[in-house]
Amino acid sequence: MSPRLFLLAGEPSGDRLGAALIAGLRALAPRVEVAGVGGPAMEAEGLRSLFPMSDLSVMGLAEVLPRYPRLLRRLSQAARSVAMMRPDALVTIDSPDFSLRLAGRARLTRPSLRTIHYVAPSVWAWRPGRAARMAKVVDHVLALLPFEPPYMEAAGMTCDFVGHPVVAEPQATPAEAAAFRDGHGIAPDAPVVLALPGSREAEVSRLGERFGETLRLVQAAHPDLRVLVPAVAHLADRVAALARGWPGRPVVIDARADPGGAAKRAAFRAADAALAASGTVSLELAAAGVPMVIGYDMAPLTWAVMRRLARIDTVTLVNLVTQTRAVPEFLGPACRPGPMAGALLALLDDPAARATQAHALDRAMERLGRGGEAPGLRAARSVLAHLR
Repeated sequence: MSPRLFLLAGEPSGDRLGAALIAGLRALAPRVEVAGVGGPAMEAEGLRSLFPMSDLSVMGLAEVLPRYPRLLRRLSQAARSVAMMRPDALVTIDSPDFSLRLAGRARLTRPSLRTIHYVAPSVWAWRPGRAARMAKVVDHVLALLPFEPPYMEAAGMTCDFVGHPVVAEPQATPAEAAAFRDGHGIAPDAPVVLALPGSREAEVSRLGERFGETLRLVQAAHPDLRVLVPAVAHLADRVAALARGWPGRPVVIDARADPGGAAKRAAFRAADAALAASGTVSLELAAAGVPMVIGYDMAPLTWAVMRRLARIDTVTLVNLVTQTRAVPEFLGPACRPGPMAGALLALLDDPAARATQAHALDRAMERLGRGGEAPGLRAARSVLAHLR
């Protein structure tokens, strides 16, 4: 009998996880049926999204409030769809606030429904009670980080470490990077910085001007600076408009014109350093070997709440996985152009600083599963084993 699964992802990083999972499921169970909500990557694997995933891509207390009515409508719509499909399991991917509400709604109409959540909540970072609350509606967890299963199992769920799909993603070759530089008129010896202000509208709006000022300070020390700006599809126009005011003759890599990601991979390989918003992109940069500086800010109310609840002193995944502070980060009030520019210049000008971070990036990839079975396949194997 072919397994039937309802999958839900709420943001680009979850969309990539979902796509890798679907590919793994099809490799192990070719007749698997999938339905649900996802973005371009999951749709490329055959999912027909119930509604646009971008409707769920919102984060932070102040940012959620004006979109709360739409989120409630989408929650009801997804719950009705799960009830109609009667899948063997509901697989929610990240976006815990929406995902766990959906799991709870689905369980109300069908208490025996098996529920799987992909990406363990960061209870080691803040709100440790979330694991116990999650266990009321989730049976099994797929963890991206090797130290997470004990936290989930202690709360009463089963959990497998499946690795992070970023370790299996293809990387550009030096020749592809050189061709990218040449194609955009970038001299072989010109310093190149990636600027990644986020995958959510609120992030881009909050960080865009500060990233631009940071790059202006870097350009003062490196007049030949060039800037590359990868942009997710639903924010590409917004990012391009911001980048027009930045220094370094920015090249925007629009995901809509780069469906396979080849240009983005080449841009990563061509870069000497990166200035990025906090999030999964730090692991993408680590996989490509790009040293980075992390900057992040949020609405004052959200920042105040997060700061009070935080149990860790770094949010950058490379730092957490390697138990180092190799990647400099500037969060909340510290997210200012001057300090971020100083950290970027250190990476561009100091070989020792680059080497220290490069070692941490390599160690992070090893601990996340590089060299082993593809994480998407491991995740699929875990899902099917749980169903059996």
